[in-house]
Amino acid sequence: MIQKAWFKDWFNSPYYHLLYQNRNDDEATAFINKLITHLNPATNSLMLDVACGKGRHSKVLADLGFDVTGIDLSTASIESAKEDEAQNLHFFTQDMRLPFRINYFDYAFNIFTSFGYFKTHREHNNAIRSITQSIKKNGTFVIDYLNVQYTADRLEKSFTKQINDIVFHITKWQDENYFFKQIQVCEKQNIHQKHLFTERVAKFTLGEFTDMLSFNNMQIQEVFGDYNLSNYEVKNSPRLIIVAKKM
Repeated sequence: MIQKAWFKDWFNSPYYHLLYQNRNDDEATAFINKLITHLNPATNSLMLDVACGKGRHSKVLADLGFDVTGIDLSTASIESAKEDEAQNLHFFTQDMRLPFRINYFDYAFNIFTSFGYFKTHREHNNAIRSITQSIKKNGTFVIDYLNVQYTADRLEKSFTKQINDIVFHITKWQDENYFFKQIQVCEKQNIHQKHLFTERVAKFTLGEFTDMLSFNNMQIQEVFGDYNLSNYEVKNSPRLIIVAKKM
C-alpha cells in the first residue's frame, strides 16, 4: 500500500496552483520545440507526459501533431488539464509508481523536476520501472531534473511572495540527500489562519540516474545542461536533461 505523502496534499492544494501559476510557458514551449527538433520523432509517435500537472508540456506536444497522454497524481491538475483534451490529447489521474500501458509509447517525458519526491529509493526505482515499462523497445525517455551541484551552491535560503491577499513565506534548506522547501501560507483576511507545506526533492546525480536507468534496460544517449540543450557541466549547468533509449 502506497502511503499518502506530502505531494498528494500540496499538489492538490489551491495554494500550490496559486504560487506556481506564472511558470514560464514561453520557456516551456521553446524547450519542447527545441527538444522535438533535436529528437525528430516520427509524425505518428505516441507520447507520454509523466507528472504532467495541468498539461502545459502535453499541449505543446499535441499542437505539434503527436498523440499525447498526460498523467499526474493530482486530481485537481488533471481536472484542469481535461478541459483541453482533444482527439490527440488525453489526461488521466495516475501515480507514476504504478504500471501504465506496458510497451505502448514511443516517447516518455518527465519535465521540470517532476521526480524525486518519494521517501524511499525503492519508490523512485518503482517510478523509473513503471515509466520505462510503458515505452516500446527502442523507445526514448527524457527526464529533465535539477542539477544537484549547481542547485546546492546557489540555494536561496528564504524569501516572501505575496499574491493578491495571500502571503507565502518560503524557506529552503538541504541535507545530504534532499533539498527542502517549506511554504507557510498566510491569508491577510484571516491572519490566524496559516497553512504549512514542505516540499522535498532527492539529490539524484547523473551517476545515480545512470544506475536506475541501466537497471531498467535503458541506455543514456545524451545529457544536456540547460533548455538550450547545451553540454552538461557538473558545476555550471542549471539542469540535468537525460535522453535514454530502451534496449
